[in-house]
Amino acid sequence: MNSGAGFGNLLVLALPLLLLAFLMLTQRKRGREVQAFQSALNVGDAVVMTSGLYGTIRTLDDTTALLEIAPGVQVRVDRRAIGMAQPGVMDTPLAPEAD
Repeated sequence: MNSGAGFGNLLVLALPLLLLAFLMLTQRKRGREVQAFQSALNVGDAVVMTSGLYGTIRTLDDTTALLEIAPGVQVRVDRRAIGMAQPGVMDTPLAPEAD
């Protein structure tokens, strides 16, 4: 006489394992996307850092980037701190111009 409890026990054990596998795969995919973005950065790209600071890349090497965050103001940052590209961000002036 089989009550089907074996299948229920297997399901309780398998669901957390499936969840962990799903989380690992999505994290690996996200890592590949970030790595592709980091390698595609170019001088002149408008970017947003992970801290929320907007800027334009002026120089770039393997580990650091020089960002211009305002006209004449440049900061050196770790390349990994660049979170995403923002096309057209630097087209708008940072402060209204006095006439």
